[in-house]
Amino acid sequence: MPFLTGFCAKCAVVLGAATVSLFAQETVHSAPLELIYGKPYVMVTVNGKGPFRFVIDTGTGGQAFVSAELADQLGLPSAGDIQLKDPTGQGLQTVPLVQLQSLRVAGVEFAGVKAIRHVLNFDGTDCQGLLGFTLFRDYLLTLDYPGHRMILASGALALDKKNTVLPFRMPDGIPIVRLRIGNDPVDAQLDSGGTGLSLPERLAARLKFAVEPTAFAKGQSLSTRFQVNAGQLALDVHLGRYTFAQPFVEINPAFPMANFGSCPMQSFVFTFDQRNLLVRLEAEKTLLRLAATPAPLRMENVPELKPPSPGLVPVG
Repeated sequence: MPFLTGFCAKCAVVLGAATVSLFAQETVHSAPLELIYGKPYVMVTVNGKGPFRFVIDTGTGGQAFVSAELADQLGLPSAGDIQLKDPTGQGLQTVPLVQLQSLRVAGVEFAGVKAIRHVLNFDGTDCQGLLGFTLFRDYLLTLDYPGHRMILASGALALDKKNTVLPFRMPDGIPIVRLRIGNDPVDAQLDSGGTGLSLPERLAARLKFAVEPTAFAKGQSLSTRFQVNAGQLALDVHLGRYTFAQPFVEINPAFPMANFGSCPMQSFVFTFDQRNLLVRLEAEKTLLRLAATPAPLRMENVPELKPPSPGLVPVG
């Protein structure tokens, strides 16, 4: 999730595999999904303690992040270090790993999880950790935004004729799908930890706008600070059978890929099948609207955002 006042760039961290304990192979596990400024949060226990609020971030490829405060509170042991850099290709940083004996969410226990200890800053929300996309690789992960539920289940998806199940690729453990802006194909991250629909500056320069982009927010990565502009496209954006009519988009000069964040995701029930690299999208309407990113992400409310833990890429 490209991070700015409204984004955070992605962490594509690939850590050692966690051992998954399934209580019932065919059982569907679910938990309430709390939406705070559009981003999805669930309650998690760590080493039997808690519950603690964690954000679910499909735009982070690692298994988990924990805040320094939570790591200290639970006395989590060190599990080495990892080097990270932000998506600009710069900002090299060495950060510590900690070992979680168990992490339990929605009635499912994940054992032996290595988590990155890092500063977490999600719109001022009380957030003690982050669940990355690859943690759920052995499950169908459903984020039901309208129903406010997270679901973990066994099974598999298959392509359908209705164009509601789409293929994705996941270099660095992050799901990337193909959008169409007008008639042009554009790759975009599906990023529940991001906010709006963000386009890279080079792409936006080639597009037509109904409302010309103006200054919207200030962003910051590990290596640079930058100005974010935003405007309303004169073109529609298509994802499978769904259309966003001339949406409001944010223009990011620092990061190279489009980002489909939590605001556009809120209209859908998303189900991810990492084994088969498929995602199902379900929404009540096929024609959708996307207005400006809500407060407190706008510039007048948050003049400058300190970067949260994601937005980082492993080195080596």
